[in-house]
Amino acid sequence: MTDRLNIRSTVAALALAAIVLAVAACGGSSGSSSSAAPPATSTPTSTPASSGGGEVSAAAGKVVFTSNCATCHTLADAGATGSVGPNLDDLKPDEETVKNQVTNGGGGMPAFGGQLSETQIESVAKYVSSVAGKGGSSSGGSGGTP
Repeated sequence: MTDRLNIRSTVAALALAAIVLAVAACGGSSGSSSSAAPPATSTPTSTPASSGGGEVSAAAGKVVFTSNCATCHTLADAGATGSVGPNLDDLKPDEETVKNQVTNGGGGMPAFGGQLSETQIESVAKYVSSVAGKGGSSSGGSGGTP
């Protein structure tokens, strides 16, 4: 009986550890969309708008997304197939929702308000809200629809 309890406790601890690692992996700086887990820390990759002084654009937002979000989220336009966070093509969030979620985090997603500039956050919100649910990219968000 004690052996059974020990086995159940061990299995439960391993399951909890796997969940914690999966949540911690969201927000890694790897731009690839492989299924390998990124580092547990989230350090955004610098982009031209990293100082906060750049111009808000969907094209700059795509760079921010592929560098910081693609490991956790699926978004066809970016070629991202992450499965830790929600599929953004299914969710189709509006710009304000993306800005709020990226800035404040929530639901297992870390907050990036202290790591990304306001320009980067506004750019990624513009990009995601303009391409989510629209399938693959032809322009990468850099032309046409803002």
